[in-house]
Amino acid sequence: MTTTPEKATDLVSVTIDGIQVDVAKDTLVIRAAEQVGVQIPRFCDHPLLAPVGACRQCLVDVPDAGNGRGFPKPQAACTLPVAEGMVVNTQATSEAADKAQQGVMEFLLINHPLDCPVCDKGGECPLQNQAMSNGRGESRFVGSGTGGVKRTFPKPINLSPQVLLDRERCIVCQRCTRFAAEIPGDPFIALIERGAQQQIGIAENAPFLSYFAGNVIQICPVGALTSESYRFRSRPFDLVSSPSVAEHDACGSAIRVDHRRGKVMRRLAGDDPDVNEEWITDKDRFAFTYATEPDRLTYPQVRDTDGSLRPASWPEAFAVAARGLAAAGGVGVLTGGRLTGEDAFAYSKFARVALGTNDIDFRARPHSAEEAEFLAAHVVATGPESGSVTFNDLETAGTVVLAGFEPEDEAGAIFLRLRKAALHSGTKIVAVAPFTTRGLRKMHGTLLPTAPGDEPAVLAGLELGAGDVLLVGERLATVPGALSAAADLAARTGARLAWVPRRAGDRGALETGCLPNLLPGGRPVSDVQARVDAATTWGVDSLPETPGRDCDAIIAALLSGELGGLVIGGVDPADTTDPAATTAAVQAATFVVALDLRANDVTRAADVVFPVAPVTDKAGSFVNWEGRVRPFEQVLSNPASLPDLRVLAGIAEELGRPLGFRTVDDVWQQLEELGPWDGDRATLTPVAPSAGSDAAAKGLRLASWKQLVDNGTMLAGDKHLAATARPAVARVSQAVHDACGPTVTITGDRGSITVPSEVAHDIVDDVVWLPASSTGRGLLADLASPGSRVTVTGGSE
Repeated sequence: MTTTPEKATDLVSVTIDGIQVDVAKDTLVIRAAEQVGVQIPRFCDHPLLAPVGACRQCLVDVPDAGNGRGFPKPQAACTLPVAEGMVVNTQATSEAADKAQQGVMEFLLINHPLDCPVCDKGGECPLQNQAMSNGRGESRFVGSGTGGVKRTFPKPINLSPQVLLDRERCIVCQRCTRFAAEIPGDPFIALIERGAQQQIGIAENAPFLSYFAGNVIQICPVGALTSESYRFRSRPFDLVSSPSVAEHDACGSAIRVDHRRGKVMRRLAGDDPDVNEEWITDKDRFAFTYATEPDRLTYPQVRDTDGSLRPASWPEAFAVAARGLAAAGGVGVLTGGRLTGEDAFAYSKFARVALGTNDIDFRARPHSAEEAEFLAAHVVATGPESGSVTFNDLETAGTVVLAGFEPEDEAGAIFLRLRKAALHSGTKIVAVAPFTTRGLRKMHGTLLPTAPGDEPAVLAGLELGAGDVLLVGERLATVPGALSAAADLAARTGARLAWVPRRAGDRGALETGCLPNLLPGGRPVSDVQARVDAATTWGVDSLPETPGRDCDAIIAALLSGELGGLVIGGVDPADTTDPAATTAAVQAATFVVALDLRANDVTRAADVVFPVAPVTDKAGSFVNWEGRVRPFEQVLSNPASLPDLRVLAGIAEELGRPLGFRTVDDVWQQLEELGPWDGDRATLTPVAPSAGSDAAAKGLRLASWKQLVDNGTMLAGDKHLAATARPAVARVSQAVHDACGPTVTITGDRGSITVPSEVAHDIVDDVVWLPASSTGRGLLADLASPGSRVTVTGGSE
């Protein structure tokens, strides 16, 4: 291989077990050995953590080759960088290295229990494996005055409600403490005591409450750390492992689903360097029991003549749904964020072909009139292959601006990548937000203090460079003119713009046309050629021409009687702009078809209810915030439910307007036939921002977003995960706290909430912040819309 002189100076030549290899300067010996196919045993080493040399298991022999590069004693390969001409002999070729490694292993096992058959890690334990491959066949341990009894401690210790510690199993490799401090910046656990008594511990009354705590369980090389929800539930060799994709946010994190006899036992982080590396949030790891709750729907239901819901066969439910929708007098379609891309395509085509309407919207949440245009003009049909912003780009950006977006709560993998970028690449993180959050502090970020509604003015005053990135969250859509200001900032400065929705299915729903102004592939509904293109591919004469109603307009039309029918899939009224109006619209509709996983207020009011499959029970894909397609295969087989796409195909066939698919492969064939739109993109009509805040208005402005662990329906069933949720508190200024005390009552136009208050020292003066879905039915249902004015009084008043 020919290298340039500059690159040649970055390489050094080393010999490992007699094999000469050129590696990058400063490469650790343990990594260089991997490049020549030699695996050196290790416990403390992890490629994503800083080297520490704690366990000493990776000792190698580095003799003097006559160039001053040798050492008289074995060295830790995980902390020793290579040098020109260095000679390294590992356990494979050096008796000294082999003896040193066996000695370290014997030392580690002096107090480590040898009860592998009852240890959760047994069968997948690095210590167990390396004791066999790199340890001695016999032990010299005889104990000290106790007849050979090893050291024991009371166990387990709850480091958090979810993470448990067995201290006698710990080999003090420090992977857990290093992960907590280096990766999420949550150093709640640390080494305590000294010498032989050194162990992992937590401060009194300070549990390990990190959104990423479960990762320490996975990277622990022994059975010292276990999860409350999996401990003693199964053996690794009894499990079947299936790769999958997390369904809780828009990151598309790779996960591994371990299951046994048709039941998911645990989920682990997958290894995907381009997306989540080797880390996932605790929500991705533990929040899977929602699919097995007692209220899981297991059969179709139809409304009987007496007004009650009764069980029905699939063919009967398809027929009843088709007859009701045909007679409803206009039908709207609302979808939630749980949909795979294939299911979203089914809803999109079902609306246009089977119902003849563009009244479809995946945004069953607060949004602005300009959002659909913004998504059509700047987001749809973009991806890594077309130069859109990626996870890796975050590490090379000079500045990343966060607008309407709190990554630690709303997209954990992005938060970890941004923190890594700030620590190792010098990336500057800037947040347009009402106060400095815990996540922003951990990213060493800078706050641009901004009250809800003032984002357009702040964005208009920013100056960015071409190497900078602007990450726009879906919450920015609630502020008129904010998305226009973001688009203008990117166009004016050359900064790169990316939209980060909160839910896993939102980007796929956008790409497949679950919007009133877009057809699949980014085709504008208003473009004649786009409609002809889609109609020809679908084999129909024409498609509806007029852009349809958005979510709020569909709800209004149902209430006024302009629409009679509703097809609704995975929508929680509490998340919509006006929860009371949404609930009333479902009840007022002439005919409602609900597709859902579990029983709820919508299914109880519906005329036909279809049980649909969770992600474990079907194949499909999510499209993450980058525009990267994240496919996954079916993990479990459950005949009690069907994928949304199969349900919609069944109804369409009864309507006499078949969709032409029944499986994921069929959908992908149609998607490939359609392809992305190659005509003119939709344009964004700039929206002027509101006149600004009214300083004389009564009360404080309400700011809010959802916390990672809250009362969401997809977190149900795991009480240990629920116990790790951050408390529902109001963030207020010092002046408000002094006036109202440690407990406040906040009153809006929909009700009141009483919660503890905490001071956020840099919060905008006339702002109060509350978590959106951590109390009662949520702020939208119980209090007011974020951005509106609320009054704050002392909790006892």
